[in-house]
Amino acid sequence: MEILQDLENRGLVQAITDREGLSEQLQSSQVSLYCGFDPTADSLHIGHLVPLMMLKRFQKAGHKPIALVGGGTGMIGDPSGRSTERSLNTEEVVDGFSEAIKQQISKIVSEEGEENPIVVRNNKEWLGQTTIIEFLRDTGKHFSINYMLAKDSVASRIENGISFTEFSYMLLQSLDFLKLNQEENVTLQIGGSDQWGNITAGMELIRRSRENQDEEVKVFGLTVPLITKADGTKFGKSAGNAIWLDGEKTTPYEFYQFWINTDDRDVVKFINYFTFLSQEEIAELEEEVKNRPENRVAQKRLAEEMTKLVHSEEALVQAQKISDALFSGDLKQLSGSEIKQGFKDVPTFEAIKEEVGLVNLLVNAKISPSKRQAREDIKNGAIYINGERQQEVDYKVDANDRIEDTFTIIRRGKKKYYLVNFK
Repeated sequence: MEILQDLENRGLVQAITDREGLSEQLQSSQVSLYCGFDPTADSLHIGHLVPLMMLKRFQKAGHKPIALVGGGTGMIGDPSGRSTERSLNTEEVVDGFSEAIKQQISKIVSEEGEENPIVVRNNKEWLGQTTIIEFLRDTGKHFSINYMLAKDSVASRIENGISFTEFSYMLLQSLDFLKLNQEENVTLQIGGSDQWGNITAGMELIRRSRENQDEEVKVFGLTVPLITKADGTKFGKSAGNAIWLDGEKTTPYEFYQFWINTDDRDVVKFINYFTFLSQEEIAELEEEVKNRPENRVAQKRLAEEMTKLVHSEEALVQAQKISDALFSGDLKQLSGSEIKQGFKDVPTFEAIKEEVGLVNLLVNAKISPSKRQAREDIKNGAIYINGERQQEVDYKVDANDRIEDTFTIIRRGKKKYYLVNFK
């Protein structure tokens, strides 16, 4: 299937500057395209997955993807989609963020043996070498203030105020498009729906810069829709926290669980957006959602595909093992590293490696509020050690209860988990 048609079928196209012209170019030749990623943190989050997957889709269709890390623009801050000014990071911090993001992008988008591997560039290469005089003469002269004020990214900020720093961001991104057009023959820029103004400004700069040349250069812009969940909340947040692509910031287990918990109303849409499953298989999963939603077959498939893609097959197996252990209560099968993942956010108590009475441990770890309540909890069968119920009030927790001689998982009631870390 032609790439544009596939994207439209999946609901991944918000707007195109010239659909017919772009479709013709995509079918007649290899197209070089780019998407920018500003380094505002030391990791991308799942909100970045749609543009990353877009680059990968074009790559699979035989085109040349370029990811542009904004080591230069990241020093400025994009006003698009924001109501307030961004806080500025130091050059050293932005450089560190840029390198981390470069590694992430290469890992996710590139595949071994790929004929057209992704190219990752950093716009600090040229923005860091451009003088203010060159910028004003060669870029600024092509844009009127009225033109810039008409762009949504600027117009939406006028009332609350926008600094000249952020006001100039549009020109810097336009210069990126021009440079990549000149150096990499990039003719297509993609981005989120909030990037439409910046993308079309870049197209305008390319057109004006080549006005005196005989050959007309056709360039295009394509945006993807803003992703929201069925309940109206912003995609990519879980309990107020971002879901990062870095396994140290969001563990593969947490990442897997995020997708497993996808709302039935969203899961088919997300499978279209984020996976490479065929439309036939997606239709089968949609039937599962309609007829047997309790099995969560679609959610499991989505979680499997995304965890493999962002982390690895091994990480997926580990995440599934943790999930199965928590569901079955058989926690002794978990390794120390798996316990760290699965119980990352539960209350943790550090204890000395010695035999300790269960009642005292429950009180000291603040699992039960008092010794009397601890005894009642034990007698009533509310206390589980590593998944096994313990109803002996005089029970001693010793080395036999320590997984890898370090961790003991205590559950009180049905869902309240606590981790004891023996040092």
